[in-house]
Amino acid sequence: MPNRRDVFICETGPRDGLQILDTFVPTEVKCRLIDAIVEAGLPEVEVGSFVPAKVVPQFADIDAIVAHAQRHRGRTIVSALTPNLKGAENALKAGVDVVNFVISASEAHNQANVRRTVSEQLDGFRAVRAAVDAVSADKRPHLLGAISTSFGCSIAGRVSEKEVLRVATAYAEIGADEIALADTVGYGTPPLIKAIVSAVRREIGNRIPLRLHLHDTLGLGLANAAAGLEVGIRRFDAAVSGLGGCPFAPGARGNIVTEDLIFMLEEMGLKTGIDLEKLMATRAILVPHVAAHYLTGHLHEAGIPKALRKSA
Repeated sequence: MPNRRDVFICETGPRDGLQILDTFVPTEVKCRLIDAIVEAGLPEVEVGSFVPAKVVPQFADIDAIVAHAQRHRGRTIVSALTPNLKGAENALKAGVDVVNFVISASEAHNQANVRRTVSEQLDGFRAVRAAVDAVSADKRPHLLGAISTSFGCSIAGRVSEKEVLRVATAYAEIGADEIALADTVGYGTPPLIKAIVSAVRREIGNRIPLRLHLHDTLGLGLANAAAGLEVGIRRFDAAVSGLGGCPFAPGARGNIVTEDLIFMLEEMGLKTGIDLEKLMATRAILVPHVAAHYLTGHLHEAGIPKALRKSA
């Protein structure tokens, strides 16, 4: 991986991008997608979720996917989402580099998503922290605590700063290695992004890295990323071709488009270490298996202006 990146991007298309689909994407296609993403230079790939196949059939092949992704060790970081201790234990057995545990700031969304209260889910995170710490230091994964609905909820509406800080401070006290603030349903706006990020940073200090996980439901995804940059965020999640959505946010659009985000960042003079043209080629892998309405992206519609083509 390049030695210097001004901005770190995790490609979450293989997980958050594919989980919304009602058709199973063949394992070999997922592997090809991951290979292409790594070849383009993404420093982290979230490859799937350790959840029961009866709940999310898309990840019935998660063990095979992780095993394949691990062939790229040294070139990228392999992460996976886990909503509970059982999922985390399976992720640890599979040998992922990052365990991504999720709790919603909104009680209503947390109940809909994992059928637990926020307090119960925090107890689950404590158990996951203990399980991670039991792994030998040389194999111990990074533990990321994600806060879903940090900027609004399709069920409860507005989410207060207090609700977000409750989870953030608990994550910090329990021992999260990193915290992700997620605009799960895409209701965030630039002023809100700045306010919540700044409040969390004041509350937990500078020791724990923060990242933003943004969706583009209201068309403000890139504006929200720019707002995050203004308050010090240098770590983002995004999905190729804008894949994704939330099962509990009808009509919600997918994640911010990785290709568009990289173009914006590079034009701002920020190095991503990612080959944009190689990443654009991932669309061809998706088209035969993903309905057209799930595939978005301004660069894919307009093309990269010839006068602006350059290596990342």
